[in-house]
Amino acid sequence: MDYELDKTDLLILRTLQQNARLTIKEMATEVHLSSTPVFERMKRLERLGYVKKYIAVLDAAKLNKGFLVFCNVKLRRMNTSIASDFTERIRQVPQVTECYNISGNFDYLLKIHAADMHDYQDFLLNTLGAIESVGSIESTFVMEEIKHEYGLNI
Repeated sequence: MDYELDKTDLLILRTLQQNARLTIKEMATEVHLSSTPVFERMKRLERLGYVKKYIAVLDAAKLNKGFLVFCNVKLRRMNTSIASDFTERIRQVPQVTECYNISGNFDYLLKIHAADMHDYQDFLLNTLGAIESVGSIESTFVMEEIKHEYGLNI
């Protein structure tokens, strides 16, 4: 079902990206509507999949997961079964917070949070290394995060 977002819907989405903990009443004040239409719009945006979920953004460094690595993975061979097996296994790995099937010299790009280099090495040897289809790996270590936006520019 196609649904045309209007300026109020977009304002609600922008406001949610900034602070998803606002009450309906506070959101209504922000978007200059009464509570009932805001509640109905938010439920519709959720139902239609514009809002996937609400989360808290945690500080990785304070939780000893601040060693950030982007890992390129090339599989030995690629077919539907091998790709499906790899992605299903990666979905189960808690250190991998993002995984993308990419074009180019590698097949997948993983974003990995670890405690330190030793923790990442353990991950490489015992987690990625245990996946038979993995052919080669290239790791890029993040030295400083310059920009990290959680929302979309809408």
